Amino acid sequence: MTGIHELGRDSEMSEIDILIAEAGTRRWQLVLAERLAAAGHDVRLVRKPGTDEWPAALEMLLSLEATLARGPARLSTKVDAPAHTTAQGRPGALVIDLSGAASDAGGATLVPVFDGSPSASAAAAALAAGKLPVIALLKGGRVVAEARPMVDSRIMVGRGLEDVLARTISLVAASVEKHLAGTLRPLRMAVPEPQAATGSGAIAGRIASSVAPRLARESVRRLSRWPFHWRVGYRFHDGRGVAETGMLGGADWSILPDDGQRYYADPFAFERDRRHFLFVEEFPHATGKGIISVAEFGADRRPSVPRPVLEEPFHLSYPQVFSHGGETWMLPEGGAGRGLILYRAERFPDHWVRHAVLVEDRELFDATLLEHGGRLWLLAAERDGMGSTSDVMVVFHADRLEGPWTPHRANPILIDRAAARPGGAFAKVGRRIVRPVQDGTGGYGGGLGLSDLIRLDEDAVQFSMPVGILPARNWPHPRIHTLNRAGTLEVIDGIAEVKRRGGGLQAA
Repeated sequence: MTGIHELGRDSEMSEIDILIAEAGTRRWQLVLAERLAAAGHDVRLVRKPGTDEWPAALEMLLSLEATLARGPARLSTKVDAPAHTTAQGRPGALVIDLSGAASDAGGATLVPVFDGSPSASAAAAALAAGKLPVIALLKGGRVVAEARPMVDSRIMVGRGLEDVLARTISLVAASVEKHLAGTLRPLRMAVPEPQAATGSGAIAGRIASSVAPRLARESVRRLSRWPFHWRVGYRFHDGRGVAETGMLGGADWSILPDDGQRYYADPFAFERDRRHFLFVEEFPHATGKGIISVAEFGADRRPSVPRPVLEEPFHLSYPQVFSHGGETWMLPEGGAGRGLILYRAERFPDHWVRHAVLVEDRELFDATLLEHGGRLWLLAAERDGMGSTSDVMVVFHADRLEGPWTPHRANPILIDRAAARPGGAFAKVGRRIVRPVQDGTGGYGGGLGLSDLIRLDEDAVQFSMPVGILPARNWPHPRIHTLNRAGTLEVIDGIAEVKRRGGGLQAA
């Protein structure tokens, strides 16, 4: 990385000094500096005496994992600081202390802490122990922002640390803009207590007792089973559903059959002309790319075999189908294509055509539509440059379906593995507006929660804390991540253990 200072604007620059350790600078710290400079700030790196020493056993583990992965340099990699790094800060500049040894800082200093520690090594140590780190951002010794990163890989410590560091960048970058706008306020929460320092011996013990067994178990499991294989459940009933009761109990669920060579997931129910349809992501294991398929229920309430209706060069999922303005539309997830595309049913349900690109050049996932307060709203998860796709919540609003869609001024709304990524269409329960939301605490697809809308306007977005859906004996796959309903048809999905057996698969 070169030219951080030169990337700043020529006038009206916001001066930002980033404190880094004289030794032990990590790539994520320079990536953050580049991002802030690209946003138009005058960013300088300032050496701070001392070093952010990580336990030797942890360094060895990260180095070994990086070598085996053979990918690009990781955010945790040690790097040389740019030559123009200065040795002294500037009066009046916003200070971000990334030195890993933050002390009592002034009121204009932002300090990210990992489970209470200013060193990111604490996050790595937590991951090695099978825990999920929490990032808090301090300003003047008070918590002003918090992030609960989604960790997609629970096996490899280095991969999990990538997710944590990526969201540290997101948290600090967003907080800088809010600080400069005067909207960064202390949260009503205590400053995290730093955990006891973890030495190299303790890390080695965690590797032997936790990391190695997890890796061994998952390696053995994947020899005989697919990493993920979803099953779709459906039921017809007139009574209260999951959105009303918060549990899977009630009428029995049936399973949409699959041939074992593919799975179906992300079910959306749709009713038209008294006919019931089930739109799903179809994922053939052989291709590793999702397409959108549809099944129709007959008079006996049995589904047809899903047939493909929409495919793109990139992965598609989350086939949100809805009616608006006399037309039938689909807004599927296509984050890999870096655009949110609206499709119109030219011949329902089999022929869909591109109608408009609602949001360009952003990786949005499971964007879900809501009409509220006389406006249209889209709530989605976003991959913010790097890291997981399931922990950054963003919101857009518009006067009409085709847009233009305006990003909410408070974006990102939150960074939370249990409250960011949508898990189905909004449900109206009496006067309540209920949002199904994915809970990644137990891993991707680990659970689904229900959250009530409290406030949604151009100034603020607020939901209640999600409450997890309770499992029931009438559904064998309690790890669910999608919930939808249309009329009497209610649908969910869940992860199944499916064995690889020759040309076919069997449920474990």
